[in-house]
Amino acid sequence: MMSANIRKVSRFGSFHVAEARIRNMLKWAGIILFAAVINPTLYLVSIGIGVGSLIDANNGVNGVSYLTFLAPALLASAAIQGSSDEVIFPVMDGFKWNRTFFGMRSTPLTARQISLGIFLAAMARAIVSIVIYWIVLYLFGALESDTAWLAMPAALLAGASMAAVMLALAAKIENENFFFTLVGRFIMIPMFLFSGTFYPLTQMPIFLQFFGWISPLWHATELGRYLTYDYPLSGLQLFTHLGVLSTMVAVGLFLSARVFAKRLEK
Repeated sequence: MMSANIRKVSRFGSFHVAEARIRNMLKWAGIILFAAVINPTLYLVSIGIGVGSLIDANNGVNGVSYLTFLAPALLASAAIQGSSDEVIFPVMDGFKWNRTFFGMRSTPLTARQISLGIFLAAMARAIVSIVIYWIVLYLFGALESDTAWLAMPAALLAGASMAAVMLALAAKIENENFFFTLVGRFIMIPMFLFSGTFYPLTQMPIFLQFFGWISPLWHATELGRYLTYDYPLSGLQLFTHLGVLSTMVAVGLFLSARVFAKRLEK
């Protein structure tokens, strides 16, 4: 029986780690669901409808209403923020605050399984947040196209790309002093402001457009707009956006597995 359990953990260890994280999330399910509803509602009321009514009076953006233009960016931004939080805090807890990862590593679980399990749990939360966000956007009339549901997988890919990178980065942090401040002020806020979220990236000065080009939010937003309304993208642009986000996922997961292994062997 014990050998059977060991084989099961060896094969499905990542899912066991993810399950443990999801069970922990369920303790805060009310707060998570409340935030998933209230955040898009506030943004849509204040910016999408308030500011949007002024923009729509001048024929909107790209030939669609401002809400429709804004929706894919808000959806991708929510996925990025939620999935990033869901890897950063568990990693800090697992390596430093409660050191639970070291207990996990004393079992047949490998470092790679632990890192991948944290990532999968973050994706589970991202899916819930994205679906709720999408429903709110739909109820506000921000999603006009029959293909608007395709904004959800685009947003999930954005969340996955950022989560994988932040997983590797957080695993490297020995001292979290200033880490959260740096992430918030120098990564999240600039990415939100300079990724074509509120207006086309091409309207920004060329020296600021660079921040959009390297931002997963911009790549996901471009994909989301292409998939939700008649937003023009060439085949090369489409391949580039998908390639950048997919590469971030692959590289982030590879590096996080290596960093986890290095720290857990200390």
